Amino acid sequence: MTVDIDELRKLFLFERLTDEQLTKLAMSGQVRSYEQNEDIVRQGDPADCFAVLIEGEVQMLSETVSAGTIAMPRTSQPGVYGGATSAYLGDRAPLNYQSTLRATAPSRIFLLPAKKFAHIVAEWFPMAMHLLDGVMSGGRMQREAIDRRQRLTALGTITAGLTHELNNPAAAAVRAVSELRTLIRASRRGLAQLAEDGIPPERLRALIETQEACMEAVGTLPPRTPLQISDAEDELGEALEELGVDDAWDLAPALVNAGFGSVHLEKVRQKVGEEHTPAALRWLSEAIEISQMLGEVTEATERITSLIRSAKQYSQMDRAPFQICDVHDLLDSTLAIFRGKIPPSISVVTDYDWTLPPIPAYGGELNQVWTNLIHNALDAMGEEGTLTIRTAHDEDEAIIEIGDTGPGVPDAIKERIFEPFFTTKSVGKGTGLGLDISYRIVAGRHGGELKVRSVPGETWFEVRLPLRESTAERESRSTALS
Repeated sequence: MTVDIDELRKLFLFERLTDEQLTKLAMSGQVRSYEQNEDIVRQGDPADCFAVLIEGEVQMLSETVSAGTIAMPRTSQPGVYGGATSAYLGDRAPLNYQSTLRATAPSRIFLLPAKKFAHIVAEWFPMAMHLLDGVMSGGRMQREAIDRRQRLTALGTITAGLTHELNNPAAAAVRAVSELRTLIRASRRGLAQLAEDGIPPERLRALIETQEACMEAVGTLPPRTPLQISDAEDELGEALEELGVDDAWDLAPALVNAGFGSVHLEKVRQKVGEEHTPAALRWLSEAIEISQMLGEVTEATERITSLIRSAKQYSQMDRAPFQICDVHDLLDSTLAIFRGKIPPSISVVTDYDWTLPPIPAYGGELNQVWTNLIHNALDAMGEEGTLTIRTAHDEDEAIIEIGDTGPGVPDAIKERIFEPFFTTKSVGKGTGLGLDISYRIVAGRHGGELKVRSVPGETWFEVRLPLRESTAERESRSTALS
């Protein structure tokens, strides 16, 4: 159906156009009638039409992951519009409708093909088109810049935490190695002194066997309270003094750590002879301390190796971007990177479903999602609370939930938290893109869902990811690679 130019002139959108322009507009489009609850344009369909209400009533609806269907107020104002409103951007315009426009009463709609709408805007309003283009492009560039800054800020935070975590075991290893040099030098001198004192070879062998047994005992004894250890050191110190051992109270702690008592002292005296007992016990104490230092070095280097492995897993180095990933490995590597940033009063609870199979995913990007969600949870709780990470799965989806015991997300803003630039943090504390980036990674890159549910004292972000790669996604990725 064609439309009369006088009817178009009544619409506020076209009221300043000339008769010639209105005639061209009327010839470029058409009028169509819609019944109540009939969709005029549908979210996700190709954006090929610009729609203007002539009479009736319409409503804009948007499907979101976090809050379901968001419905704007109904309106019967002639001239309201929807559909391909950004068609004037040409190739940069969205390819699909971003929202659904629905007739909530019998309505007449003026439909203008998107390409003709773009041509008319460019021809009739060149300055306005450039201004609108600038606003859209500038906003997109600003968003990308802040997106990059958000990534760099997150990287800086993680790097600081990793550096702190690496510094502790590295410093422990350096300290232990420094003490080892002194102890090994003293141990050599102790053996030389025993040789000069004429200890028989068979007794020296018995002493070395005792030393090996002591080293094996270090760290394997039943746990004792500090009071029990102190009493054992006092008792052993007195026994060493009775044997004429110099610095008896300095030697006692190391020997007690190896399980030494009065009975063991008597065995050493019998094996090496009374005249060699003081020197033998001093050498044993030094050998036990050397074993302890070696244990500290081993523990520190294993911790460093574990952190580097976690960092490698977190960054997905040496791996294809899209791969079959173990979600638990990704979560654990992210937690390991965060370990130095979690306050002592915040407890971390993991509840993993170990039957969850590996999933096809971009591992590095999912780690960014976990980083954003964990960082937000820690910010929400402050210095005290519980961070909970749990996994599950159904027939088609992996389910990952990250929860905190913070104040919660108010209902008034719950539907906006995934919007770009929306943040509840103070100025300079957040960019408002962390959840937007996470949503785009989960929904856009993986075809999953990101939802939030929250009450005061308990907030959960739920990530759902497909367990299998769809044929369409596989073909799309193959096309992109080729």
